[in-house]
Amino acid sequence: MVDDNTGNYIVLADDPMYSGIEPTGQVVARGDANLVSPMIPRSKVVGIGDNYNTPDNRPDPATVPTVFLKPNTAVVGPNVPITIPSWAGDVRHEPELAVVISRIAKDVPVDRVDDVIFGYTVANDVTDAATQATDAQWARAKGFDTSCPIGPVIVTELDTSDLEITLSVNGEVRGRGTTADLARGVKQLVSLVSHMFTLLPGDIILTGSPFPAVEAAVGDDVVCTVEGIGDLRNPVVADS
Repeated sequence: MVDDNTGNYIVLADDPMYSGIEPTGQVVARGDANLVSPMIPRSKVVGIGDNYNTPDNRPDPATVPTVFLKPNTAVVGPNVPITIPSWAGDVRHEPELAVVISRIAKDVPVDRVDDVIFGYTVANDVTDAATQATDAQWARAKGFDTSCPIGPVIVTELDTSDLEITLSVNGEVRGRGTTADLARGVKQLVSLVSHMFTLLPGDIILTGSPFPAVEAAVGDDVVCTVEGIGDLRNPVVADS
């Protein structure tokens, strides 16, 4: 748990999703902490495409958006290298608000969605665009190891109606948007996904990127930021 006053980390006795927040008394200084992904999905990461209104595209919120799955083996935490597979030809990055599910959920009505959300974090939907263009399915393009960085923390209470989202490469902002432009809001999206799949505790839903995917080459440093949550930084490296 993050100490709001110091930024240091308070160690908990057990998984707060199942056991509540029970501090042990141990504190780890912010500079000494090695953060891992704050959640490893129990079963899946559900990705959503075409979910932002832009000057050139306004998706109909009544339609079903593009939906894809990333395996939980794709998830890594902050500062962990995004490793580019040897077969990849054009790897790109998309910063997204991610929703963490708290309980088994199926066919959840919009007005009950808050009951199944544990919190929110930052995700980078990493994709090999070259493979995405040639493969009939997106499993390889979007599901390779390290293709879903998550972090740095989970925020359990957050107004998601208008959060700034940015992506920086080597310190230069390459994309900027806001969740105010979501075609399907968080509640509508979680309800929609729960009608497609049974959601399990720890599952993560990616809500989409507010701007086109950004290229970052081997040696680059990528930072995805969502206002109110924090920065998710990952270096890009080649597969050895």
